[in-house]
Amino acid sequence: MRPAGFGNFLLLASSLLFAGLSAVPQSFSPSLRSGPGAACRLSRAESERRCRAPGQPPGGALCHGRGRCDCGICICHVSEPGVYFGPLCECHEWMCETYDGSTCAGTCHCGRCKCDNSDGNGLVYGKFCECDDRECIDDETEEICGGHGKCYCGNCYCQAGWHGDKCEFQCDITPWESKRRCTSPDGRVCSNRGICVCGECSCHDVDPTGDWGDIHGDTCECDERDCKAVYDRYSDDFCSGHGQCNCGRCDCKVGWYGKKCEHPRSCPLSAEESIKKCQGSSALPCSGRGKCECGECTCYPPGGSRVYGKTCECDDRRCEDLDGVVCGGHGTCSCGRCVCGRGWFGKLCQHPRKCNLTEEQSRSLCESADGVLCSGKGSCHCGKCICSAEEWYISGEFCDCDDRDCDKHDGLICTGNGICSCGNCECWDGWNGNACEIWLGTEYP
Repeated sequence: MRPAGFGNFLLLASSLLFAGLSAVPQSFSPSLRSGPGAACRLSRAESERRCRAPGQPPGGALCHGRGRCDCGICICHVSEPGVYFGPLCECHEWMCETYDGSTCAGTCHCGRCKCDNSDGNGLVYGKFCECDDRECIDDETEEICGGHGKCYCGNCYCQAGWHGDKCEFQCDITPWESKRRCTSPDGRVCSNRGICVCGECSCHDVDPTGDWGDIHGDTCECDERDCKAVYDRYSDDFCSGHGQCNCGRCDCKVGWYGKKCEHPRSCPLSAEESIKKCQGSSALPCSGRGKCECGECTCYPPGGSRVYGKTCECDDRRCEDLDGVVCGGHGTCSCGRCVCGRGWFGKLCQHPRKCNLTEEQSRSLCESADGVLCSGKGSCHCGKCICSAEEWYISGEFCDCDDRDCDKHDGLICTGNGICSCGNCECWDGWNGNACEIWLGTEYP
């Protein structure tokens, strides 16, 4: 008569045998040896082939170099603090590849990262479980990217009209207006070098110091890399060391020329003599409106006719208002000054000498919001303020603006390439920058 637990013992033994056989390669047969200690029925080449990982050439590592091959079966080594296991010793429980100096963000299983997605949403993924889209979930709405964008590896990419780390902010301007503000002079959005966020360009390039990047400008129109003979972002060798980089264009020093100021120019004059000849009666060479080369001025913009003179002293752009009207349509421009026709006066011939308004009507049009006539800095004529000539910097409809607030470059307000409009530079065609110091037109000659 059999003991009572004998049936259970047989069941357990058969289960263990089945589990053991299932852990070895499918090609394994218990009859590879005729008996304990007997010779292997496989050739050496066939035995090694079975112990080699798929795709490994003959002579490659057996059992992944973590065990020995015994008649086509890998016997894995035991190594502290863990063990190698698997049919070909391919698994190493305690070692996973590292990412950014850290071992996998999930759990290490057979040398691979198994991401923690216990809630079944699949938001944690990646070879090292480095991507966690839970970072994109808005705390208030509990939606990914607030329902206004898509998440990729923990970062939100917002739909047009939305911005913020989790697309939680809506632009106060239309997508059309946002695109218009981001469009560069050549018609490309952020010059194809950045992304437009609510009417402002975020340029792709960031300088290693975290400071001003090589790509910059309101519409990412400036690329300083164009000023380097061989681009190395850690080097300051702009314009071959013979010029200044101005929005990706080299402004060469006296005696040098070329796209990157790489060619020397012969000149019988010394640098001081050349500059002095270009200054004339102005404080700046070429009146700050051109380039001085060997004592001769080339006025900006190249090929234009509104800036001229031996030292670029004449600038007919000064006769234009913000709408481009010359001398208010009531006069002619001569070397940057308006010569008004009969019955008109003013810097831009904007004031009529005769007035059909009563004194009371005129004054009412000259009073600012606080009731002060022309902000106390000018006189009223026919409903328009004439700002005090003694304070040259006072301007504006009610003499309420200070042109000294406009940015300067080379000592000139708006670099002489634009009009100061109530503290902001309105640049003429071809110029850009806070002080209109950046030329965006054709290359300098």
